[in-house]
Amino acid sequence: MKNQPNCNNSEELLSAFIKENEKDGIRVFVAGGSRGGHNPVYVKEAYTLGKKIVEMGFKLDFGLSNSGIMGAVARGVMDAWNEKQHCPAPEFPIQGITTEEYYKLYDSDDIMLKHINVIFAKTLEERKQRLLNADFVVFAPGGVGTLDELAYDCVAMQDGLLQRKPFILYNISGFFHHLLEFLKSISNKGFSDPVPFVVVDNDFELEVAFSLLKNKYDKCCDGDKVYDNTRQLVYELPYFIRKRQNSGKDVVDIIREVCSIRGLGNAEEKVALDNEIETAYLEKEIERMYDRLAKTGRDTSVVSYKLSRLKRRQGKL
Repeated sequence: MKNQPNCNNSEELLSAFIKENEKDGIRVFVAGGSRGGHNPVYVKEAYTLGKKIVEMGFKLDFGLSNSGIMGAVARGVMDAWNEKQHCPAPEFPIQGITTEEYYKLYDSDDIMLKHINVIFAKTLEERKQRLLNADFVVFAPGGVGTLDELAYDCVAMQDGLLQRKPFILYNISGFFHHLLEFLKSISNKGFSDPVPFVVVDNDFELEVAFSLLKNKYDKCCDGDKVYDNTRQLVYELPYFIRKRQNSGKDVVDIIREVCSIRGLGNAEEKVALDNEIETAYLEKEIERMYDRLAKTGRDTSVVSYKLSRLKRRQGKL
């Protein structure tokens, strides 16, 4: 194929990687667990996330890991990059940012780590700052390390130490339901500013969100504008998801239709569009609430189990 590197020439392949990684484009910081969790769907969807990053022409920045959720994301990027190049590549458009202390924890012969551009930070604080140079952030399922990243990013933006940018929560199997409820609670009680998270529940919704960020999100230094853009994205996303599902049209074409109606449409068309967007948003919120109740409702079975144990211990059963 024209402009494809020679698969038998390692220098040509490496050159193709370097050129691709240095191109101007959208960089994505993905935060997630170094463990895979008990449910295999987490790793499966994380791998898909990696493939979507390459399909969209994005570049991956992550905290470096060859296992769990983060390892799956990196493998997804690698496999999609190989498919794009039509041959195995010696390097991939991935930046792994870590400290020397953490890097020593990995096997020096690990094949995956040999094909990632590893950047060393002096401290974990510097590592976080470098990772946050990306254009937007995706949080996938993870443990306390992932929560630390999320909390740090939210505080840094709230205090004006970090330029505001879109945050996507990849809510695989409702993973972030409890966290979203907690963050909403502390905001309602006046302990933090609300953060307009872009919540996606599956890879289809993720792809639509990525397409909107790529084609509608403007890079800008004005934090208030970024915040407003993200809030608008959160509000409009369910409409674009539904329209994409029902019509099969590309997101770019749907964007054009929306812009055309808002710019050239008559009053009736504009009202109809606003109603469709509002309806899609509310229905998605209600659907997510029911799903959250169904999942968090399982906690009642735990309470019943512990209550039964307590009664047995007290000799009441």
